Amino acid sequence: MTTQNIKGKLYLIPITLGESNPFDVLPQTVKRAIELIDCYIVENEKTARKFIKSIYPEKVQSSLLLSTLNKHTKVDEHNEMIKPCLQGINIGLMSEAGCPGVADPGAVIVNIAHVNGIQVVPLVGPSSILLAMMGSGMNGQSFAFNGYLPIDKSDKKTALKNFEKLSQDKNQSQIFIETPYRNNKLLEDLLQNLQPNTNLCIASDLTLPTEYIKTYRVCDWKKTKIDLHNRPTIFIIHKVN
Repeated sequence: MTTQNIKGKLYLIPITLGESNPFDVLPQTVKRAIELIDCYIVENEKTARKFIKSIYPEKVQSSLLLSTLNKHTKVDEHNEMIKPCLQGINIGLMSEAGCPGVADPGAVIVNIAHVNGIQVVPLVGPSSILLAMMGSGMNGQSFAFNGYLPIDKSDKKTALKNFEKLSQDKNQSQIFIETPYRNNKLLEDLLQNLQPNTNLCIASDLTLPTEYIKTYRVCDWKKTKIDLHNRPTIFIIHKVN
């Protein structure tokens, strides 16, 4: 039932970080939200439908109204996606993995919701960025997420040197990610360009059976063999004085 004068809410629904039992990492509040919501804004429709089915198999898939939000979505479509909330209908926002709105295109929808006076309800779930930071042993009081490094080799080297210096000058851990198939190349670049005593945390497949998280100095990583190909990975660096 909807009421013309009451706006719906925008629920930020986290999903698993990979193939794992959703109830190992998600609270019951996520299940309850999915039971009640039929209208979604998602990064990947196939992934979203599969996740909804895993959480609540009784949900009739034909009842779902899904809008796709990704890098190909036109700006003028964003306001259209949020319209159901203005009509009193709750909407669920989902990333392809983890928490929506963090390193995720969903942030633009959250901003539109605030502009329109729509209540935003973030639900608890796994964030690979925070899980990696928690497990790194680095500075949890001051850290920065920097997204992707430049692809150009020279620009990447400059960026790494800048992040390394920043971590030392501000005592601030620096976090970044890479497209999974480029992980091994990035690790190679890290070991070539960072100082030997700089701390490097590598956190892969978080919450999955193959989870791997280690923090070593760069000089020690050079003695370690690891294959990160196509494994979702978070990298954190911190150079100490």
